Amino acid sequence: MASTFFPVLIWTLIWAVLATVTCFIFGVILALLINTKGIKGKKIWRTLFVLTMAVPQFVSLLIMRNLLNDAGPINSTLLNLGWIHSAIPFLTDPTWAKVSIIFVNMWIGIPVTMIITTGILQNLPTDQIEAARIDGANSFQIFRSITFPQILFVMMPSLIQQLVGNINNFNVIYLLTGGGPTNSNFYGAGNTDLLVTWLYKLTVDTMDYNLASVIGILIFILSAIFSLAAYTRTNSFKEG
Repeated sequence: MASTFFPVLIWTLIWAVLATVTCFIFGVILALLINTKGIKGKKIWRTLFVLTMAVPQFVSLLIMRNLLNDAGPINSTLLNLGWIHSAIPFLTDPTWAKVSIIFVNMWIGIPVTMIITTGILQNLPTDQIEAARIDGANSFQIFRSITFPQILFVMMPSLIQQLVGNINNFNVIYLLTGGGPTNSNFYGAGNTDLLVTWLYKLTVDTMDYNLASVIGILIFILSAIFSLAAYTRTNSFKEG
């Protein structure tokens, strides 16, 4: 089973890190852009992005699955425009499927980070920022030394929670690709399966309950050890 377990484990960790980091970085950038002085209609922009959270996640994922299908609207439009000569295998090619999953997850996760970051930005200590400007600091220096450390300090526990949640993110993988495309070298798993979706397939499809139990225990140990190790090293924990 090692020929299946280790590739699935590595992809699970890569997915968890990329899904967490991309949503955090672009969520912070989006919040900074919306809260920039001179931007009009800030409430409207926030509302537009928050609307993605109002739609149930499984509905968004199923819509994305239809849009990215080989015969879906995106491929059909690109073919009709003559921009491509054959359908892009968004969900049927191993590499394309992994990239598509990460981008779709950004659509779902960025608004969450944007909302949290907006709340942090609105409560930043203005006296520190004004003092930095008086001392001649530019916008980038203020962001690097004051704004970003404050955002990271407040959001670190949430980032750890998101990372562990992405390790066990069943919905995005199963509803978008079903763990596919299939891999004949894997035992009961596909190219985009995480440990948690592989566990589900082992239970429902393969009916290998012994291996599924072992995978479930390993997922718990991995999540618990990483959460405790990461959280106890954050400034939020040390200064809390």
